[in-house]
Amino acid sequence: MTKGALPERTSDPARYSLFRRFSPKITAQPQLDRSFVSFQGNKGIPFFNWFKFKEGFSAQLVRYLIEQVKPSRGVLLDPFAGTGVTLFVGRSQGWDAIGIEVLPVGVYTMETRLSAEEIKPAAFQRLVESLANTHWADYFDPRFALRHIPITEGAFSAETERAIAGYLAYCRRFVRNPHLRRLLEFGCFAVLESVSYTRKDGQYLRWDHRAGKPRVGPHFDKGPIPDFDSAIHAKLRDIANDLAVGGDVNPAGGDLIDGRNNGRRGYLDLRFGSCLEILPQMRDDSVDLVITSPPYCNRYDYTRSYALELVYLGYDADQVKALRQAMLSCTVENQTKVGQLAEQYSRPGRKHAFERVERVFKSQSALQEILAILERLAAQGELNNSNIPNMVRNYFFEMCFVICELSRVLRRGGSIAMVNDNVRYAGEEVPVDLILSDFAERFGLRVAHIWTLPRGKGNSSQQMGLHGRSELRKCVYVWQKSQ
Repeated sequence: MTKGALPERTSDPARYSLFRRFSPKITAQPQLDRSFVSFQGNKGIPFFNWFKFKEGFSAQLVRYLIEQVKPSRGVLLDPFAGTGVTLFVGRSQGWDAIGIEVLPVGVYTMETRLSAEEIKPAAFQRLVESLANTHWADYFDPRFALRHIPITEGAFSAETERAIAGYLAYCRRFVRNPHLRRLLEFGCFAVLESVSYTRKDGQYLRWDHRAGKPRVGPHFDKGPIPDFDSAIHAKLRDIANDLAVGGDVNPAGGDLIDGRNNGRRGYLDLRFGSCLEILPQMRDDSVDLVITSPPYCNRYDYTRSYALELVYLGYDADQVKALRQAMLSCTVENQTKVGQLAEQYSRPGRKHAFERVERVFKSQSALQEILAILERLAAQGELNNSNIPNMVRNYFFEMCFVICELSRVLRRGGSIAMVNDNVRYAGEEVPVDLILSDFAERFGLRVAHIWTLPRGKGNSSQQMGLHGRSELRKCVYVWQKSQ
């Protein structure tokens, strides 16, 4: 099922019917190229280029969506806030922003952005210059050494481990201003991948052969690995230069995102935790615009790809495992949250909401069709993991709750813009855009647009050999609530 073609009517009747229903809404948007929609579009933008969070989207996209979807200001919500692109861009344009994020990596990054607003750029510049020739291993203290978990053990050379521990020891002993200290420690956080033997690679950390890890072959070489001292000084200089753009009174002369003061800046309300737990606590009709990108149904495990950063933030193996289960189900290891959600909605006045979501989920025929196909493929051994059907089921069950709650908290006349990708397993396309849009309609929203990127996502080389070269839609959905 590609952008311009219908699935086979006879073999996939429910998906065929769903495509026919929404096909008038599906339009290619030339402006939405891959760099515009992905993190690549943030290269060179202060703050957003301090740390590579590849799952985010660009500041340009947020500006574009605000202009296209809801030009008047109000309350902006991102229930999957990531590192805060939606929130900080919206706030710089006068929106009051609410962000929900469960991954500590995102929360830490957003809190650092707020710390950057509390310091004088010249003071940070002087501090960075004073540390330029420091040899961080000289400050080594074992109490500040990283406490590795199994999936990060051996990620750094012994010299880099000592330097990181020395750097943290210095920051916590000698830098008293908490905002200056936060920026210094964030610099270390931001270079962990570059000074390690690892590289983020979708579902996991890919290991360089130089790590000497068992079962790691000799083939992957990530290229030059800088020593910690040179990497941290380069990162700190970048941060200091960004902060110095606008002088000493206000970082970046108004806003780090676009380097200018746009008048009133909105407030920012950060909420740490799962949106499945936080959204039900929000008031009805309290949000004017939602711009977000949930995790995709693609098996990417952020707790593995960001394992180094989680260890740096002090998370142990049990905490990482618990975090994986708390996140939206998009890995084969996620267990069902049915019991948790049923208990959460059991309080007075909310049980009917759980029952409604269950009905909508179970009656979505295209989803049930694809689940039946995936279960058959799993039974035949044609999926590379037999838990994929459960993952897909859990993902859509939880997203059904998210969309129900977003519809409830959205004011009349409000809009939701959501970035997501379709996925494919064993050649079977899961039309995420159409299923979620059907959920949205059943919860009282109108599907205004399903904007596709001019170029979709192709198969992997393995999938191409088996199933051909057909593209999957990469989309931005726009849903609206009637006046």
